[in-house]
Amino acid sequence: MARAAHLSFRPTRRPTLGETAADAPAAGAHTAQSAAAGKGRGARSNASGRYEKDQREEVNDGWDLDEDMPPLRTDVTLEKPRKIITFNNSPYVGFDRSINPYRGCEHGCIYCFARPTHAYMGLSPGLDFESKLFAKPSAPKLLEKELSDKNYRPQVIAMGTNTDPYQPIERKFQIMRGILGVFSKFNHPVTILTKSQNITRDLDILGPMAEKNLTRAMVSITTEDKALARSMEPRASAPKWRFEAINKLVDAGVSTGIMTGPMIPGLNDDEMEGIMEKAAELGASFSAFTVLRLPLEVSPLFQEWLETFAPTRAKRIMRHIRDMNGGKDYDPHWSRGREIKTPYAQLIAQRNARTRAKLGFNRERAPLDLSLFRVPAEVSGQMDLFG
Repeated sequence: MARAAHLSFRPTRRPTLGETAADAPAAGAHTAQSAAAGKGRGARSNASGRYEKDQREEVNDGWDLDEDMPPLRTDVTLEKPRKIITFNNSPYVGFDRSINPYRGCEHGCIYCFARPTHAYMGLSPGLDFESKLFAKPSAPKLLEKELSDKNYRPQVIAMGTNTDPYQPIERKFQIMRGILGVFSKFNHPVTILTKSQNITRDLDILGPMAEKNLTRAMVSITTEDKALARSMEPRASAPKWRFEAINKLVDAGVSTGIMTGPMIPGLNDDEMEGIMEKAAELGASFSAFTVLRLPLEVSPLFQEWLETFAPTRAKRIMRHIRDMNGGKDYDPHWSRGREIKTPYAQLIAQRNARTRAKLGFNRERAPLDLSLFRVPAEVSGQMDLFG
């Protein structure tokens, strides 16, 4: 009987001030592969967060890896936040408030720009991000309280802007469903972005809200290639189920769009038009796209995955990405710039614009209705009684 591999961890010193990463002892965390990596997970490694004093290095003790080792388990910690609506004044996003019911995301998308946020929790943006999650079960009650505040002024709240509100653990916790119940009760508008078919579970809430012009949804589809999707987005719904979700949302009267993003030059951008056309056939009426961003720890994690999944194309893909970021893996000034400056990025944008026009995705959409917002009498009474 094969013996299970034993991977130990030893601390390695981080670079000191004025010392480069090359000068410091090699950490190796982005080359050593966890025994659980590849089994339903996106990341291949679990380097320590950037705020931790020591880095971990995975060391194989010499035993052959057992291919039958169980997959990495998902652990969920319950959080008790004081507030649930997050406000922002960024000029780079199209909303000023959002809600995230969860920290971390079990979908495990290797390219996820939210991965670096796990470092704030003292955890790794690698495997920890997709297996050590935080849930906020008090979110619906907090939302009800914040919407009832006499100083609150309604604007559209965005869901799914950081981590997916319909990731697999939502089936158990149903926090998103509770949040939608509050939005419905208050007639508060909400937009949703997801790559999960689980959104269709809540059609009984979303349908009636859509009749009042209080909600719209976008389904994110990056590829129709089942093998690529399973490797790149291991626990997200398969592409065919996401297309089915579009169809069901449309049938329920929910204004539904298609998000083709991120487009990864040389890997999946050739599928963009086909995905948009198929979504349009199913009733999608608007679209958006993004090009891959690789901030902070996302870059080495993505490159590690790329060398595993598409080794023959890895160098070319990274060359395209660096060309779009002024020679760097990531440059916020380039990625957030209004002007698209590089030929490959311009080509993707031109192709997207042409397809949007062809499919009628450029039509103006009525803004969601803010005028129906009301604090329900029973909630207002409770606040007066217990405030």
